[in-house]
Order: sequence, then structure tokens, then C-alpha cells
Amino acid sequence: MNLPTELARTVRDRACNRCQYCQMHQSLQGATFHIEHILPRSKGGDTELLNLALACPSCNFHKADRTAAVDPVSGAEVPLFHPVRQNWSDHFQSRGYQIEGRTPVGRATAAALDFNHPRRQRIRAAEERFGLYPGTASKLAPP
Repeated sequence: MNLPTELARTVRDRACNRCQYCQMHQSLQGATFHIEHILPRSKGGDTELLNLALACPSCNFHKADRTAAVDPVSGAEVPLFHPVRQNWSDHFQSRGYQIEGRTPVGRATAAALDFNHPRRQRIRAAEERFGLYPGTASKLAPP
């Protein structure tokens, strides 16, 4: 996707170089994070700041064009977490190197985007060694 340079910079700055879904930090990754449409263009989403999020490749590929997923506790289909309009710590918490959903939206998003894949937990452990993983949900997301 070709975005105006200033718009791309604004998205990255707002995200503090973290995936706005799983909170992985860009600096230890071998791949460049993507700027993705929260509401996909294929479903009518616009290329505007409120509909753009910084996403690590894993979250972006797992999300694809989805806007909803199943809450593993209730079995209900719920909207995926909206990283611009919703507060991360309202929906997620970290427990060690795992990210747990606190709400149906959080649980569905964590499951659908595979937040707790063993490789992702190892990356969080490495982030902690480099001072990039605060270890608490309240510190993970920018205000």
C-alpha cells in the first residue's frame, strides 16, 4: 500500500513502533511492520488515520480482512479489537509472556491473531531482556 509519507509516519509515531494489536516492538523484528486497514478496504474501509494501524506481520496476516472472530469462552461472534478507538488495557492483560483477553473482544482477538504462539512468547522474553517489554498491560499500550 502506498501511503503519503506523513500519514505513514503519523501511524508509526502514534503506535510508538509497536504492533497495535499484540504490542510487539518493531526493533527486534526481522520484518518491517505493516500499516493496515482496521476496516479492510474490501469492506468499505477508508485510507484515513482513524482506520489505519501498525501491525506486525503475524497479526496482519492472521487478521487478513476479518472484522470479527469467535470468543472462545462464549462462542459468540464479536468484533475484533479496534486499536485506535479502543484502549488496549481494557481488553487485554499480560501474564508473564502471555497476553490474555479480559473481554469477549479481547479473547476473540487474542485467539484469532494467535497472540500466544510459542515463538511470540519467546520474542516477548527477548524484549524484556532489552527493556522493550514492560510486562504489564497498563504499560504496554500508549495512552
